[in-house]
Amino acid sequence: MADIVNSQITDAVTQANVKVLGDAPAQSMGMVYQTMAHSLSLSMQNAVSAQNGMQQLNAAIISTACRRIMSLGE
Repeated sequence: MADIVNSQITDAVTQANVKVLGDAPAQSMGMVYQTMAHSLSLSMQNAVSAQNGMQQLNAAIISTACRRIMSLGE
Protein backbone atom coordinates (compact mmCIF):
# COMPACT_ATOMS: atom_id res chain seq x y z
CA MET A 1 0.00 0.00 0.00
CA ALA A 2 1.44 3.32 -1.05
CA ASP A 3 1.39 6.05 1.54
CA ILE A 4 0.89 9.63 0.49
CA VAL A 5 3.78 11.77 1.70
CA ASN A 6 3.71 15.50 2.08
CA SER A 7 5.42 17.15 -0.90
CA GLN A 8 7.35 19.49 1.41
CA ILE A 9 8.99 16.47 3.07
CA THR A 10 10.03 14.92 -0.22
CA ASP A 11 11.32 18.29 -1.40
CA ALA A 12 13.40 18.71 1.78
CA VAL A 13 14.89 15.23 1.41
CA THR A 14 15.65 15.87 -2.25
CA GLN A 15 17.35 19.18 -1.46
CA ALA A 16 19.46 17.55 1.25
CA ASN A 17 20.56 14.80 -1.14
CA VAL A 18 21.39 17.31 -3.87
CA LYS A 19 23.45 19.35 -1.40
CA VAL A 20 25.45 16.27 -0.37
CA LEU A 21 26.07 15.35 -4.00
CA GLY A 22 27.00 18.95 -4.81
CA ASP A 23 29.54 19.18 -1.99
CA ALA A 24 31.23 15.85 -2.79
CA PRO A 25 33.55 17.09 -5.59
CA ALA A 26 34.84 19.99 -3.50
CA GLN A 27 35.47 17.71 -0.52
CA SER A 28 37.24 15.13 -2.62
CA MET A 29 39.47 17.77 -4.21
CA GLY A 30 40.25 19.10 -0.75
CA MET A 31 41.35 15.63 0.29
CA VAL A 32 43.50 15.34 -2.84
CA TYR A 33 45.16 18.70 -2.12
CA GLN A 34 45.84 17.72 1.49
CA THR A 35 47.35 14.41 0.39
CA MET A 36 49.56 16.16 -2.16
CA ALA A 37 50.72 18.70 0.41
CA HIS A 38 51.53 15.94 2.88
CA SER A 39 53.46 13.96 0.27
CA LEU A 40 55.41 17.06 -0.73
CA SER A 41 56.26 17.85 2.88
CA LEU A 42 57.49 14.29 3.43
CA SER A 43 59.72 14.48 0.37
CA MET A 44 61.12 17.83 1.54
CA GLN A 45 61.77 16.31 4.97
CA ASN A 46 63.64 13.44 3.33
CA ALA A 47 65.71 15.91 1.29
CA VAL A 48 66.64 17.88 4.40
CA SER A 49 67.59 14.68 6.21
CA ALA A 50 69.79 13.56 3.31
CA GLN A 51 71.42 16.99 3.15
CA ASN A 52 72.12 16.84 6.89
CA GLY A 53 73.77 13.44 6.47
CA MET A 54 75.94 14.77 3.65
CA GLN A 55 76.93 17.75 5.80
CA GLN A 56 78.07 15.40 8.57
CA LEU A 57 80.14 13.41 6.08
CA ASN A 58 81.61 16.65 4.74
CA ALA A 59 82.69 17.72 8.23
CA ALA A 60 84.36 14.36 8.87
CA ILE A 61 86.17 14.41 5.52
CA ILE A 62 87.41 17.97 6.01
CA SER A 63 88.70 17.25 9.51
CA THR A 64 90.52 14.15 8.23
CA ALA A 65 92.02 16.14 5.34
CA CYS A 66 93.16 18.92 7.69
CA ARG A 67 94.72 16.39 10.05
CA ARG A 68 96.62 14.78 7.16
CA ILE A 69 97.82 18.16 5.88
CA MET A 70 99.04 19.13 9.34
CA SER A 71 100.84 15.80 9.73
CA LEU A 72 102.82 16.41 6.52
CA GLY A 73 104.99 19.00 8.26
CA GLU A 74 106.17 16.57 10.92
